[in-house]
Amino acid sequence: MKCFIAAIGILSVVASAVSAQADITIGVNLSTTGAGASLGIPEKNVMSFAPAVIAGEKIRYVIYDDGSDTTTAVQNVKRLISEQHIDLLIGPSVTPNALAVVDVISEAKTPMMAIAQSKAIISPADGKRRWAFKIVGNDEVQNGAVVNHMAKKGIKTVSVIAAEDPYGEGNTQVFKKLAEQKGIKILTVEKYKRADTSATAQVLRAMQGTPDAVYIVGSGTPAAMPHIALVERGYKGKIYQTGGVANSDFLRIGGKAVEGCLLPASPVLVAEQLPNGYPTKTEALKFLNAYESKFGPRSTFAAHAWDTLKVMEAAIQKALKAAKPGTEKFREALRTAIEETKGLVGAMAVYTLSASDHSGVNQLGMALVRIENGKWKLEDLAEFK
Repeated sequence: MKCFIAAIGILSVVASAVSAQADITIGVNLSTTGAGASLGIPEKNVMSFAPAVIAGEKIRYVIYDDGSDTTTAVQNVKRLISEQHIDLLIGPSVTPNALAVVDVISEAKTPMMAIAQSKAIISPADGKRRWAFKIVGNDEVQNGAVVNHMAKKGIKTVSVIAAEDPYGEGNTQVFKKLAEQKGIKILTVEKYKRADTSATAQVLRAMQGTPDAVYIVGSGTPAAMPHIALVERGYKGKIYQTGGVANSDFLRIGGKAVEGCLLPASPVLVAEQLPNGYPTKTEALKFLNAYESKFGPRSTFAAHAWDTLKVMEAAIQKALKAAKPGTEKFREALRTAIEETKGLVGAMAVYTLSASDHSGVNQLGMALVRIENGKWKLEDLAEFK
């Protein structure tokens, strides 16, 4: 377990003058090592852009690495709450870890802004999940983009190869439902574990019946394994991935095997290719200019963190009018302010949350992207007015 207290200079989030006496404390729990590192590292990078002062109040950031492990994530969040007395939690990076800490943040009445995708983290948005938010599109948004594209391309049969975890399970169930509505038949659903070193058996079963497409439902670099195996086994149909692979590490690991891959991703990934007037284009280019000049290749996971900070900053400004930081009343006011976010333009989406929607992302926050010559190419985009 690793801990980084940003306010004292381990990260350049805030100046060293902002000490442990800062008025607002933000806990950050990310997967910067382990299977989720390709998500957590760019998210941690973005913390260097986090505001040092909001509405005149100094901000302290305490950053932990959970190693992509659910037990460590729970331990980290408990420590952030009991030892650091955080006002807000940012993270975790991956769905299993985010689901694992819901009970902890609920019991402590501390709002969480997860940077993971599964709708199960925030839905139903009552009871203990009234404290859980995520600035990432729900399963229906991601899988809707995939199914709509499949329907446009005349795909009738699909085999699924899914990670055996809550992310894989949740997205698979939503995909099956949406595919059925479009008349797309699912031939088989095969499972693999993130730690597996081979997916040959799953790939051979998925190829039976010669499906028009294979949909790999996983995240991070482990999702490259079944994709490479499909190509090596001579599969010629379309291969789709989820937005959980939209980072440069997937391109590096997949190499030529992932050429032509199709995936749903935030429009930020192809910001320069967006039409003029697209709602998020200006903010997306602002994010890319800042991130790529400092850290290199773009990442949608970095954009998740960027937009999380934007929503957080707006909510803190509002909550400060209702209560003082470090109190249960302030945490409740902050929770309410996040939930009342309306029309906030981010790099990834325009966010409008509510008591029943703790994500606030619609189809305008999702594009269909193709990998072409090792780069991201806009394939399809939701219409906008």
